[in-house]
Amino acid sequence: MGRLFWKFFFFFWLAQLTAGLGVGLTFWLRADGPPPFAGEPPRPGSRDAGPPSAPSFSAPRAWPSAPDGRPPPGPHRPPLPYVPLVAGLLVSLLFAALLAWYCAKPIRSLRGAFAAAARGRLGQRLAPAMGGRRDELADLGRDFDRMAGQLKLVMDGQRRLLHDVSHELRSPLARLQAAIGLARQQPERGEELLARIELESARMDGLVSELLTLSRLEAGMEGRLDETVDLCELLATLVEDARFEAQARDCVVEYPVPPSPSCLLTGSAELLHRALENVVRNALKHAPPGGRVGIALLPEIAPGQCGVRICDNGPGVPADDLAAIFRPFFRGEGGTHADGHGLGLAIARRIVELHGGSIVAANRDAGGLCVSIALPRGRAGATLPGG
Repeated sequence: MGRLFWKFFFFFWLAQLTAGLGVGLTFWLRADGPPPFAGEPPRPGSRDAGPPSAPSFSAPRAWPSAPDGRPPPGPHRPPLPYVPLVAGLLVSLLFAALLAWYCAKPIRSLRGAFAAAARGRLGQRLAPAMGGRRDELADLGRDFDRMAGQLKLVMDGQRRLLHDVSHELRSPLARLQAAIGLARQQPERGEELLARIELESARMDGLVSELLTLSRLEAGMEGRLDETVDLCELLATLVEDARFEAQARDCVVEYPVPPSPSCLLTGSAELLHRALENVVRNALKHAPPGGRVGIALLPEIAPGQCGVRICDNGPGVPADDLAAIFRPFFRGEGGTHADGHGLGLAIARRIVELHGGSIVAANRDAGGLCVSIALPRGRAGATLPGG
């Protein structure tokens, strides 16, 4: 038993003991003496006393003598009830121990769970140990379970991210080392190998840049989100850039004239442009040569919300992977092996969430993938930490 148990135990026990002794002593102090001797008139105030009579001026009456000739004993009190006091003491001891155990048991469980969490064991849960309790300590145990679950998700994500980053960096580093070795052995291929080294360096630089962007977004270090952004104008600029990029793949970017002249949002124009650009470039990468990418502005998808839908006619994504494609470094089994590091959609999701919106993916019936983005209109600007 810990110190808290003994504190509860002694406080509860002393409180019960003090109350019991106080009540017992009160009754003992108020107890009457024995009844008067035979022939003695009842004492004033007793139940046998009659109505008060006139004062008598006769000689004082002598007290009757005891049979052995000694004067009668004066009024005395009954002996202390030792048996009830001892029984009450034992019962109060038992109940104080039970009450202290009931209060201290969940705290011991919490202490053990925190010790396990400090050692990195975040799978321990307190809900089974709390049983059917419905009090503040049980609420504290459930709060601990939620905290441990979130910490486990974060730590697992960090481990997975570290593993994925190491894997992504290993390949270009290996190619760099191979190119350097070949350049030393075959100096006549210097220009070709320098071009390869430059390409791999650019890939590594792009990966580090995307990782830095994702890290800043996760840490909330992207400044203020209080700009007025016209989503219609933003899409028009984005579509122009996408059509230029699509020429290399002989793809067509379709963007019908939106029914509404403008769709005003509150946020960061730069971040929203990057999020939409990442989704559009992802669609272009997975669209087959000569394919089509459709971009549509949805001015009113819900009260107070507008959105964007970006679709391609590529191979699509397995249904089980539709939510996973927004995780960093996700590699699907059913899709094409396009260039990239798997960070574009993860960055887009984080940017959309920072603006109070949502992003989902779904397969088209005719083949391909559709990514739908919903954003609130005119949301009050927010200041992120570090901005």
